[in-house]
Amino acid sequence: MSSNSHLALGRLNLLSPGEAENELLKCCGSRSWAQRLINERPFKSLDDLLAKADRIWWSLGPDDWLEAFRSHPKIGEKKAEHQTSPEAQHWSEQEQSGARGAAQETMRLLAELNDHYEAKFGYIFIICASGKSSDEMLARLRERLKNDPQKELPVAAREQALITQLRLRKLVAI
Repeated sequence: MSSNSHLALGRLNLLSPGEAENELLKCCGSRSWAQRLINERPFKSLDDLLAKADRIWWSLGPDDWLEAFRSHPKIGEKKAEHQTSPEAQHWSEQEQSGARGAAQETMRLLAELNDHYEAKFGYIFIICASGKSSDEMLARLRERLKNDPQKELPVAAREQALITQLRLRKLVAI
């Protein structure tokens, strides 16, 4: 761990609960998750932060997961259902960079199938898009549309957990 990470982690440990919540909500849009993670401070290391974040995430229920999902824009879009910070919007754009420059037909299919996914499951298609091309995301979307709702929710939650871990690493690297 670099000294910058250590300083940023130390700063996170010292923030007021409200300030810490604002920072953590950039990483995951579940207020319960953020509030419970704040109560786990101080974090001894990045690994400690990541382990506690993951443990708390998997202790939450579907309502908290759905709240987190609403803080993401649909693949290929920029606006989330819920207001997010400029940093979270920037991170989302970076994570979805594989969708930039995609063929118009691929983008049309992503939008169409994302609408179908949302109609079927009641929330947007969540995928850890970092490093994935638009074609890879489209293939995963098609594959996951075959799931039944009970199977899909934990799959989407797993993708959110991956996104959260990436964003926590970015947060403490600032």
